[in-house]
Amino acid sequence: MKLFDTKVQELKYEVLREVIKAADKGDMSNIYLDIPKQISPGPKPTMRCCIYKERAIVQERIKMALGGDKTNPNSVEVIDAACDACPIEGMYITPACRGCIVHKCKEACPKNAITIVDNKPVIDKEKCVECGRCAKACPYSAIIEQRRPCVRSCKVGAIKMDENKKAVIDNDKCVACGACVYQCPFGAIVDKSFVMDVLDILKKSENNTKYHVYAVIAPSIASQFRGIPLPKIATAIKKLGFYDIAEAAMGADVTLYHEAKELKERGVLTTSCCPSFVMFIEKNFPDLVKYVSSSVSPMVETAFIIKREDPLAKCVFIGPCTSKKLEYRLPKTKGGIDSVLSFEELQAFFDARELDLAAMKDCPVDDASYYGRIFAKSGGITQGVVNVAKSMGVDNVKPVSMSGLEECKINLLKLRLGRAAENFFEGMACEGGCLNGALSLHHEQRSVVDIDKYSNAASNKDIGCSVKRYEHSLEAGKANGSEL
Repeated sequence: MKLFDTKVQELKYEVLREVIKAADKGDMSNIYLDIPKQISPGPKPTMRCCIYKERAIVQERIKMALGGDKTNPNSVEVIDAACDACPIEGMYITPACRGCIVHKCKEACPKNAITIVDNKPVIDKEKCVECGRCAKACPYSAIIEQRRPCVRSCKVGAIKMDENKKAVIDNDKCVACGACVYQCPFGAIVDKSFVMDVLDILKKSENNTKYHVYAVIAPSIASQFRGIPLPKIATAIKKLGFYDIAEAAMGADVTLYHEAKELKERGVLTTSCCPSFVMFIEKNFPDLVKYVSSSVSPMVETAFIIKREDPLAKCVFIGPCTSKKLEYRLPKTKGGIDSVLSFEELQAFFDARELDLAAMKDCPVDDASYYGRIFAKSGGITQGVVNVAKSMGVDNVKPVSMSGLEECKINLLKLRLGRAAENFFEGMACEGGCLNGALSLHHEQRSVVDIDKYSNAASNKDIGCSVKRYEHSLEAGKANGSEL
């Protein structure tokens, strides 16, 4: 069965798997020599111009597997050697141009950037504003817009080119959504891995005798491991050395409780679950920050509950998200999460330890409601808030689900201008929601079906049990002297 969508994901996985194997053996001394030769044995190259460049790029990937540039606060970085200097021509006349005599392209250009030379259009790059009208007018579809896939994928304009035509990320604009990570055809933009930190946390726990290491799993995990039920995945995670498993969906239940109360009190509210969406507002709509829910994300809420109940707990989040790798280090999370693993890294972890998921016994995982689990898909939070708010006597919820940053921008502009008919704004940076996170193993339409099946299987059909556990954890935290 195919594990990943792309060869780039597979390459990242192979590097991670071999790094984990070397760490398990306790010998990292030769990884920069041995792993590149193992992945690109030669003599002929399979991905680049020569075997030497292939190996050099693998060495850079090893650095990313070891945590990347520690001075760069972003969770996403560019591997210069892997950046292929993709064309950045803007509007481009292809050979499909027939040199017709109607010249609709010229007539459509608002800047007179197109002239006809030998009956063929020529675009003046100095005048062209890349509006695309010429492309729409051409009867042969012979004009295209050439933009780098990374630039096209970035909806906040955070990716530019340096003097060597290499991609550069502007951290002041970047919201760490990871769209560029998934869309770059050469894998030149990569999320930094904290797998070594996780291995260190597990090792120093001394088989969970010094402290207890909990895995906080994102609800979108139900769509990842095809044919393998979550109880078997949970068992495999525990075999990696984790003390216990907790659903981030439990924290999502509590988030619903808080957001419904806030909406009732404040009248207008945006979600705070997606850190990339929150950063998008902070960097592009600072005047709308006042509408962002004060709730921490479900990931952090779940960790807070665990750490109030268990003073010896450490928590590792496992999910599909690049921005969680940035969020967990923000001051507002108060150290609730100790590190983050992606689903890609989890797969590498399983295979490095040679775990057969299908052969695992079942470990029950059922500490969240239907509503908490549907947070994984776009519209899930909205559905939950409408239901919970109604139970609080709020019937005038007018929600909008914003799938992807382009939809977020449109609706936030309406809110800013006072033209929004809605009062509850659910924002997801990834189109379709977390189940399409950049670090998912695959991105398929049927993932929605998997999430719905997983959600319907929850024994709790409302958030009551999660809220009670949250309230009990507050009491336990006071008794334990917890500041969370």
